[in-house]
Amino acid sequence: MNTSLLYQTPSYIIVIILFVLMLLFNRVGFKIHQRQIIKKEEGATDGLGPVEGSLLGLLALLLSFTFSMSASRFDERRSVIVQEANDIGTAILRCDLYPDSIRNELRNDFKLYLDARIAYYHAGNNTKKNIEALQLGEKYSTALWKKVTALSQDNTNTFRSQQMVPALNSMFDIVTTGQAARNATVPDSIFWLLFILILTASLIVGYSNNNKKINHVIVSGFALMTVLTVFLIMDLDRPRRGIITTDSSVQKIVELQSLLQDS
Repeated sequence: MNTSLLYQTPSYIIVIILFVLMLLFNRVGFKIHQRQIIKKEEGATDGLGPVEGSLLGLLALLLSFTFSMSASRFDERRSVIVQEANDIGTAILRCDLYPDSIRNELRNDFKLYLDARIAYYHAGNNTKKNIEALQLGEKYSTALWKKVTALSQDNTNTFRSQQMVPALNSMFDIVTTGQAARNATVPDSIFWLLFILILTASLIVGYSNNNKKINHVIVSGFALMTVLTVFLIMDLDRPRRGIITTDSSVQKIVELQSLLQDS
């Protein structure tokens, strides 16, 4: 799990600070320009038009790139959760291959494992609860594996084992895949570069203002749309927290409890 200061700070706090800084940098750029005009350096802004256009274009490109990166990783996390639900469901159904006594015992273990996985997803961003749920899941998965491998030693269970063992392998492997997908966030260095570029663009836009006063509506609108885009990018990049979540995909795992109701 990402423990960096940037990742742990709530997104809304970051964008509020960024919004205020954008307005401040725009005003600083405007004041610098006004002072140069007073000193009769009217030509000070010559050539800044292409620079301003290039900088805003670069900002738009980086925003687009970062949004695409965070959106694709969000989709990957949802897909992994749905795949985990499919893998667990397949393994549960294959318990029916065994005699009733063994079947009921395996299904009881699956019920405990499923509860642990649901607790993990419902833990949100609580590190302590996440660790506890992962440890419980590992405990019950180990118990399942030991029972199935012990049963595989019996020649009468050869066909059953050929079906159950791959199902369990897939069920266990997808947990590791899910952990990797959760931790695969946009690197902090990209966000810091984005913030620096946004503030630099605000400074240049303010400096290029040839009017006698700042149009606060336009400047505030530009700042607001920029920070809202950043907020959306960060919200997509922070799984299981914020406004955009993977709850709809997690519900597929919760629904598997109906397969074990008769246990």
